[in-house]
Amino acid sequence: MIPSPLGRSGAPRRVEHLVVGAGFAGLCAAIKLQEDGETDFLVIEKAGDVGGTWRDNTYPGAACDVPSQLYSFSFAPNPDWTSSFSAQPEIHAYLRRVAREAGVLDRFLFDTRLEDARWDDAAHQWVSTTSAGEIRSRTLVLGAGALSEPRLPDIEGLADFGGEVFHSARWDHSVDLTGKRVAVIGTGASAIQIVPELQRIVSHLDVYQRTAPWVIPRADRRYSALERTALQKVPGLQRAYRTGIYLARETYVPAFTIQPKIAWPAKQLALANIRRGIPDPVLRERVTPTFELGCKRVLISNAYYPALAADNVDLVTDGIAQVTSGAVVADDGTERAVDVIVVATGFFTTELPIAEHVTGPAGRTLAQVWAERGMAAYKGTTVPGFPNLFFLVGPNTGLGHSSMVFVIESQVAYLRAAVRAMRAGRYAAVEPTRTATDRWNRRLQRRMDHTVWSTGGCSSWYLDRHGRNTTLWPRATFTMRAQLSRFDQDTYTCTPLPTPTPTREDVTA
Repeated sequence: MIPSPLGRSGAPRRVEHLVVGAGFAGLCAAIKLQEDGETDFLVIEKAGDVGGTWRDNTYPGAACDVPSQLYSFSFAPNPDWTSSFSAQPEIHAYLRRVAREAGVLDRFLFDTRLEDARWDDAAHQWVSTTSAGEIRSRTLVLGAGALSEPRLPDIEGLADFGGEVFHSARWDHSVDLTGKRVAVIGTGASAIQIVPELQRIVSHLDVYQRTAPWVIPRADRRYSALERTALQKVPGLQRAYRTGIYLARETYVPAFTIQPKIAWPAKQLALANIRRGIPDPVLRERVTPTFELGCKRVLISNAYYPALAADNVDLVTDGIAQVTSGAVVADDGTERAVDVIVVATGFFTTELPIAEHVTGPAGRTLAQVWAERGMAAYKGTTVPGFPNLFFLVGPNTGLGHSSMVFVIESQVAYLRAAVRAMRAGRYAAVEPTRTATDRWNRRLQRRMDHTVWSTGGCSSWYLDRHGRNTTLWPRATFTMRAQLSRFDQDTYTCTPLPTPTPTREDVTA
């Protein structure tokens, strides 16, 4: 049974650790805290199940663009992946199984949203107001993720459209798109998976492209029964697969962070992918990117370009002027009638919505602090002015080449080390110093200046409104793991637990 967040007689519940979010990050934190004997924790989740983005994104064709063997917990290998790149239902089922087998679900509270969290400086606690009541905790662990809150485009008339409108991350399965006229707005990672699926069933599909992405072939294949048996039975084989994939992915890093010309072979693969999928030279030109490969997220698909070349699909590269009750009107005045609009315009990544709900001891929210200074954290995990707050998948921890699960495990290891240090030192609170945090981020941004994300000639969701890349990690992932491998207490302000006031009996004794 899921525990109630309220104690007896409606008293606020008190736990040592409150974790927000039940995706990869929140689940990893729960499992590893339990492993360390930190069993007094609660995970709250706004939805009714574990899974995070892999629970929410159920659009047609949803699948991972990181190989399955790497996109899973290192401590919970799965020999039963059916293919080298897993589809959404399989990843969600994996997370559900891992949660069940780890025995942590009795401390998960579903259908519970974090409404506000405030630091109580006198009690050295976070006081969190949730949709199920108040919860007090020593630490607050935010595992909501950067791809959790859909971003809708600011298009005149979109709210008044007479047909169905939904975001790719909130797919409306009650709407039958068979034989309909559909518009897809966006050509990012979700859109290139959706478009081929819709092209097969709709009467007509308009794809609205602001910027042509780089799309390389998807080297997917089904695992044979023999191969899956070997992965299950042969000691070390699955770990060897994982290590090989990890090392191969790390070879992408120099092209992103040192010299974009190193990506020339991948660029040729992408150009060949266009030629193979699109016979029309005019359409080929329109889908060929004008920036360096890697400047925006590199996508993978074998089906996207053939779908764009189909007779029932139009690629629209003019901007959208407005939406009427039954059509999308382009900047050139062309009006295209549609029955359904699918919005695939991404998420809030540089202004994390959850930051608006977290208030530090100075009475300012994390969003207010970041609005002035820019989104930043110490080692992507902790923030000055917010004691005992730990971000999982925080600022500058995103990747353009490998598995975020590797990052999550690294950050959770840092969280565990911090909790151990608090226990050993009898600290009520730990908070990174402003000096250490500023030094960390100055070095990070100096390194970022030389990456393809800054010099590649594109505008992307990696950049904030000031043009700073506050989302990605500009080095190899093993360097991040090394930085997070120990809790560097010397860069923190550590507040001791109050000394208990002696009682009369103590004095008498």
